[in-house]
Parts: sequence; structure tokens; C-alpha cells
Amino acid sequence: MKITMKTSCIVLASLAITFSANAQFSYGAKKKTTPTKSAQDTVIAKPVNSNQVVAAPTASEIKPTKTIDTTVVGGFNANNKRSLRNGYAFFSETNSRKGVKERLPLPYENLREEDALFSEFVWEEIDAREKLNRTFMYQAYDDNGDQRFFAVLLRAIEKDGVVPFSTVDDRFTTPLSIDEVNASLKGSLDTQLVQNVLDPNVYDTSIIYNTNLAPIPDSIYTFRLKEQWIFDSKTSRMYSRIIGIAPIASIQIGKKVVKRPLFWIYYPELRASLAKSEVYNPRNISSRITWEELFESRYFNGYVVKSTLDNYNDKLLNALYKDPLKRLQEGEKIKQKIFDFEQDRWVY
Repeated sequence: MKITMKTSCIVLASLAITFSANAQFSYGAKKKTTPTKSAQDTVIAKPVNSNQVVAAPTASEIKPTKTIDTTVVGGFNANNKRSLRNGYAFFSETNSRKGVKERLPLPYENLREEDALFSEFVWEEIDAREKLNRTFMYQAYDDNGDQRFFAVLLRAIEKDGVVPFSTVDDRFTTPLSIDEVNASLKGSLDTQLVQNVLDPNVYDTSIIYNTNLAPIPDSIYTFRLKEQWIFDSKTSRMYSRIIGIAPIASIQIGKKVVKRPLFWIYYPELRASLAKSEVYNPRNISSRITWEELFESRYFNGYVVKSTLDNYNDKLLNALYKDPLKRLQEGEKIKQKIFDFEQDRWVY
């Protein structure tokens, strides 16, 4: 009997120690948790506190979800890293290069419609594969970003607020947003079914961009210009004013190459952005000009693809002449007619 009483006292003492130890902590009542589903198919919910344990859902609780792929495709302005040190040997230059960023284009000379003896619209295309136009595809990066001309246009849209317009016409009637421009560089929207990670019997719908019809960066080497040639009787000279610029992408579809204009930009609004970007000079880096000076001085070679001279159907030359050589000859004839009109005004 004494042994039994002693054993019971030991058991009661141990229980008292256990209750006193547990009294130091506050254990809340366990709550039932339901699995949450997100766009990434994450099915394990986050515990409320460190002591709560949540069980993963069963396969029967998993439902198909829909995800959207927003991956940026294109490769333009992708490596826009700024130098942390002065990249020039000149002491007067800094990282910001304020002299370049503060440039402004010269205002146009005022032309009156009453003084115009001759006026025609001409559409030209600049092929950057030609030696004279290779600066349009200068593949390098500096503090201003990608130096390709198409990247300069994208930066003007994104940072300077230049409005792009749809290619439904060349009269700037339908403005586009920066998201619509980026979407045109990714390709076409497509859907595909992907097996769920937790349950192979469930297929999730994923919306992706089909990049088969997306233009690659090096395929945008053609730029179309809409110009107006005006002979002013007041100054007795011919003026060439650029109205718009449209980059054209060459897309490989099977064995056929299809050219597709991406968007139009109103050139007078673009001049301020072009005046702050320099053109690559292969002979002397210290003698670089701006893109605005290049276009105003016409330091490029283009071929005519359309004009308002004897064009009753308002069609491109490739729709009127199937032979490429014939199209080049007709384009040179249009240039010659404009040149002859100016020369015929002079009297010796």
C-alpha cells in the first residue's frame, strides 16, 4: 500500500509540471482551411500563424485555370543599361551628356499654299541593306539605349509621348497605344492546353503569343516615307517635307517573304526626339549628326513606291508593274519629273 501511494504521488507531480509548462503558451483552436487557387495553380494556402498546419487539396478539388503569357518579345531596347562611369575621355562630358539631350530642331520655313506652283505627294522606301543606309541598322548600345533606328522610334513612342497611328491608311486617322504596338511585335494570340501539375487529368488553358508571325529585330530594315514636294514661287526653289514614317517588317511565311507596315508616325511630332539621337558615323565619332539632320539633309537613298503623278487608281507601283526592274525605272522617272519642273522654272 505504501508503494502504491508513492507511485500515485509521483504521477500527480509529473502531471502538474506538464500543465504548468503548457500554460506558458496560448494555443488557439485549429481552424479548417480550404485550398486557394491562383493563376499559377498554387493550391497550398498560406498558414495563419506558425502553429497552423494546412493540408494540400486532393486531386478531385483541382479545377482547370486560364493563364496569360505576357513575355516581351522583340529584342529592341532589351539591354538598356547605363554606364556607371564616364565613357568618354573628354573632361567636359558627363554621364548625362546634356548637350545632346537639350538639342532642338530648327523651325520650318513658312510655306504658303498660295505661293506653291507645284505640289505632289511621293512615297519612298529606305532599304537599310544598302551601303549608304547602313546607319539605320547600327547594332550597338550606349547610354541612350539601342542604336537601331527602329529602337529610336520605339523610345520616342514610349518616353516622349509620340503617337503612333494604324496602317489602315496613311492619313493618321487611327491612333494606337504603346501596348498595341508591343503586341504587334509579339505575333498573334493563340491558345494551348497544358496538363496541370497536380492532376494530369486536368488541362489548363494558356493564352500565348504565336511568334511564328512575329517580326524578328533584324527583319525591320525598311522604312517608308510619305513626302510632299513643293515648289515655292516666293523663294524659287523646291522643298521636300516629310509627312510620316512607317517601319516595315519582313516576315518569312513558308518560302515567301511578306512585307507588313507596323505603324505610322507623324514626322513633325517626331523631329524633337530625332534631334536628341545621334547617327553612327563610321569615319569619325566626333562628327556625328542627329537623325533629324539626316532626314532634313536627305543623307539617305530611297526608291519611289508610289506617287500622285498620273496615278488615277491610287495604287503602289508594285500593283501596277509586276517586274521589279520596271518599278525602279518608273520610280526614277517620277524623280526626274520633279527635278525637271524645278529646272524648267529657271531662265538663262
